Amino acid sequence: MPTSPEGTGRALRRWSRQARLYDRLTAPMERMLGFERGREWIFARVPEGRVLEVGAGTGKNIAYYPAGPVIVASDLSPGMLARAAEKAGRRGGGRRLVLTDAEDLAFRDHAFDAVVATCVFCSVPDPRRGLREVRRVLKDGGEVLLLEHMRPSGWLGRLFDLLDPIVSRVMGPHLNRRTLDTIREAGLVVVEERRVFSDWIKLIVAR
Repeated sequence: MPTSPEGTGRALRRWSRQARLYDRLTAPMERMLGFERGREWIFARVPEGRVLEVGAGTGKNIAYYPAGPVIVASDLSPGMLARAAEKAGRRGGGRRLVLTDAEDLAFRDHAFDAVVATCVFCSVPDPRRGLREVRRVLKDGGEVLLLEHMRPSGWLGRLFDLLDPIVSRVMGPHLNRRTLDTIREAGLVVVEERRVFSDWIKLIVAR
């Protein structure tokens, strides 16, 4: 059971409402903020074997999936996952899609050689618990590959603090999460960190 069933229920309803328009709403950010480049970097790095994508959403990453690994795409929202299924069907390859909560992943311990998430832990109600679940399903020696936006430093961070209650309530994602700290609190070790857009959007490798 998730930490806050009420919070998870709100997230589920929100993402289900947004599923139909989500790709259009987020399209301007893809190139402007470097998300496309970040996705390419992550999926060029995934190993052979079994790879879990947490929070696959509408399947934005499916176009970047390499042919070798067995990739399992998961998401909380049936509406989002239906959009991902359409993209997966057009590309072929028999990717597996699983409806499951990031805070309570429906997989056995140490099931995956790598876990991938792009712009997910800004939205998970309890990101620490979600990252602990990621650690649980990751094999010893496996890697967690993340593309995440987080609270920037300086005046922009203070602005994000002011905007976050409104943005998170209306749109869902939090602007000011300190995701690097949360990764470490979940028991993972950050081994690589790359800036994609200032110190706001980063690529992170953890084990």
